[in-house]
Amino acid sequence: MIKIENLVKRYGNNFALDDISFTVEKGEIVGFLGPNGAGKSTCMNILTGYLSSTSGVASVDGIDVLENPLKAKKLIGYLPEQPPLYLDMTVEEYLNFAYELKSCTLNRKKHLKEICEVVKITDVYKRVIKNLSKGYKQRVGIAQALVGNPQVIIFDEPTIGLDPKQIIEVRNLIRNLGKSHTVILSTHILPEVQAVCDRIVIINKGKIIANEKTENITRAIRDNRRFNIKIAGPQREVLAMLKSKQGIAYAEVLAEREEDAYTYLVESDPGIDIRKILFYTLAERGWPIMGLEAVGMNLEDIFIRLVDATANKKTSKRIIK
Repeated sequence: MIKIENLVKRYGNNFALDDISFTVEKGEIVGFLGPNGAGKSTCMNILTGYLSSTSGVASVDGIDVLENPLKAKKLIGYLPEQPPLYLDMTVEEYLNFAYELKSCTLNRKKHLKEICEVVKITDVYKRVIKNLSKGYKQRVGIAQALVGNPQVIIFDEPTIGLDPKQIIEVRNLIRNLGKSHTVILSTHILPEVQAVCDRIVIINKGKIIANEKTENITRAIRDNRRFNIKIAGPQREVLAMLKSKQGIAYAEVLAEREEDAYTYLVESDPGIDIRKILFYTLAERGWPIMGLEAVGMNLEDIFIRLVDATANKKTSKRIIK
């Protein structure tokens, strides 16, 4: 449904996007992550027709956004980080304005009623937008993105500033929209991506550094070697041994305790399997291993690790002909 091919956006010698490529399939919810200045907003602005690219192609359902902007835009609903609301309008006036602006041909009354029911703003339909809560304003912004029933919906930080209850409601709404739309979700709230998205694309310094199914994202970190190990022995001595052992990059004692056994989080240096090393070392000292389990990295760990891995790399400078 969405195809980004060798997309480049350059400002002088600086690259906002440096030859990135990825696709989003029909009916897929994709999380688009990256630190500030990574190129997320630039990519979305090109995809929505707000910016032109230096080179490369951005297309929606086979339609080139640069060559046929109006046709492509009809397929896209967009909620920017700051919802484009007219605060002195009522919700009804605003959605009717959006309907006309998009030259929508669906049955107006029925279509707007269905949108209000989906985003749960029926009860504020006649109210002035400036008098609404932050959560309701965000819902109205989502509602305008749905006008015209676009095939693709792009959300930029849709839950920023919302309370926990509102965040859960918006997450559930995005999940439901994903059943009948293709969705790109750009956010800094990592648990939100894990809870909602089918796939995760991470960008840093204008380059794609990860593109994986959500459940497989840990594959992006090849040197993830973390274990919880329960050891029966004097806690201070065991921890000191773990921290000093060659091949162990990090060790800490966790709160879990079972009689004289403590649980430790241990991470090895890249490319080293520490299980055998620990077995023989602990056996020599008479400290039994009571349990051992691998620990997967959460999305926040992965995000930080990937971004840090590229922090010192300079963006390549190429001549675009």
